[in-house]
Amino acid sequence: MEHKESETVLWKDSEWSQIDGELCRVTQFGTLGSFIGVNGKVHAGVRAMPYASLTLECEKLGMNVTGYVTHKMDFQHLWAAFKERKVKEDEEVIIIWTKKHYRWKLTRFLTPFMPKLWIMVCPKGAYELMVDSNYKPELSGLARWSETRPIVQWKPEVME
Repeated sequence: MEHKESETVLWKDSEWSQIDGELCRVTQFGTLGSFIGVNGKVHAGVRAMPYASLTLECEKLGMNVTGYVTHKMDFQHLWAAFKERKVKEDEEVIIIWTKKHYRWKLTRFLTPFMPKLWIMVCPKGAYELMVDSNYKPELSGLARWSETRPIVQWKPEVME
């Protein structure tokens, strides 16, 4: 799989929509001063700023893509994966950003207020297996699926 460097920044939905439904590997999670307190409440670092930043690798956009997390539930799910559960050395985090896969058709006026990240902690190497059918061709069917199956995931209830 060929990797290209990128200086792409994803802040607004119109920018994130370039990868709507695409798999991306999270290589770094930064909280930008936001955190979740012992009471479970999200504390924003600075009002009107994103909760967090992600460094991503996406087949479509390349490596070192910076994505900003602006939805509270998306931040809570990332916090749960990276800070509470902690990602182990033999695991990786894969996300799908989408506004096309809600369970019911929402008017375009509601989608900006909905969570958009499906977050999965998978075995290390799952990303390559998911995006490159030529990677480890000896793995197929159930064997391939078991190597990519999420160990744990956070998928908003509004998504199908």
